[in-house]
Amino acid sequence: MIDRYSLAEMAVLFTDEARLARWMEVEVLATEAWAALGVVPGADAERVRAAMPAATAELVAAVAEREKVTDHDVAAFVDVVQQAIGGPAANWVHFGLTSSDVVDTALCATLTAAADVLLRAADGLVAALKARAFEFRDTAMAGRTHGMHAEPTTFGAKLALWCLQADRDRARLGAAREAVAVGKLSGAVGTYSNIDPEVERRVCAALGLRPVPASQVVARDRHAEYLWACASVGATVEQFATEIRHLQRTEVGEVQEPFRAGQKGSSAMPHKRNPITCERLAGLARVLRGNLGAGLENVALWHERDISHSSVERVILPDSSLLAHYLLVRMTGVVRDMTVDPARMLENLDRSLGLVFSQPVLLALVEGGTERDVAYRIVQDAAATAVGERRPFRSVLEADPRVTVDPTRLDEAFSLRRALRNTGVVFDALEEVKT
Repeated sequence: MIDRYSLAEMAVLFTDEARLARWMEVEVLATEAWAALGVVPGADAERVRAAMPAATAELVAAVAEREKVTDHDVAAFVDVVQQAIGGPAANWVHFGLTSSDVVDTALCATLTAAADVLLRAADGLVAALKARAFEFRDTAMAGRTHGMHAEPTTFGAKLALWCLQADRDRARLGAAREAVAVGKLSGAVGTYSNIDPEVERRVCAALGLRPVPASQVVARDRHAEYLWACASVGATVEQFATEIRHLQRTEVGEVQEPFRAGQKGSSAMPHKRNPITCERLAGLARVLRGNLGAGLENVALWHERDISHSSVERVILPDSSLLAHYLLVRMTGVVRDMTVDPARMLENLDRSLGLVFSQPVLLALVEGGTERDVAYRIVQDAAATAVGERRPFRSVLEADPRVTVDPTRLDEAFSLRRALRNTGVVFDALEEVKT
């Protein structure tokens, strides 16, 4: 992933140095497990840990140079590490293991750590949404369906629904973490033919992973589930970002994403304050969805293993982790610092001439004895007249002899308080969200 969309807390997990450090830890733990079983001399296991080289840029370069000969990254890694350790102890490195024992177990440990970073970021977004939902609990605005005014809602209710969705994403991330927090050290086809299952148990326990049955590789449906959780985060953030972009349009002007001091919205037009962050997040969500498709295609491998998934995962797993993290953190900032204009929301609500109350008027007519379809046509005609003549909807209704509803009943139908009286149900659910 390019630096522009990489945040340090996640990026550090996917450096070449971090990858080799994970591999070395798996090799050291395996050697120590063999020593505990009496296969490897204790002194040699101690030597392996003590002499294991540091995961530096120099080590990365040495492995890359050796790979020019071996044309196999793990074999090159083992050669370089064994040379660094030296002596008889070096011979025990990679004892009984196949490459995927090291690579897959290390990768799952990395993805588990990445999931923890994502979960912390998801906590931040959920908390920001919950706080701002309660802040704007009673801020009335026009609800919109098909981009058109529908019935009144509150901005707080909108944010509450976003928070509930972000909380579901958090749960999906938690499930994905559980799916990838696994390891395997069971040999070339997963039969433990040259390795004691106790080695696998000890290594996985030390890494905080759960040993699972596997072929040569950990089944890739687990990685696909992780990618699905990342893509779901992207879809959710895109939904929020798209709504903010719509609400920021000049014609609406109800919400504005943060605009910093010194920021420029356009190189040509000084007045511009464009929703560039939300546009960026909406665009990056597309990349996450594309990566999910590739991850699903990685599930079907030949027999006990091929490497058609390997090259793909070197791109999509780091990139999806970095992007999901970036989206969560940046959307949290947008939510926390966005400007909300309650007066503009009420002004826009009033621009509908009262049409947002058409359904309670319809119901009042029905309750008064008018056949529903007849009542619907009366209200529809009045709405069209109100729009065409730019007259208040209620005054058109009051002038229509077919409308025989008592004025006090019309008062109730046109009451904003009545329209919003049950939004507390949404906030009851929001109260249950843990922050």
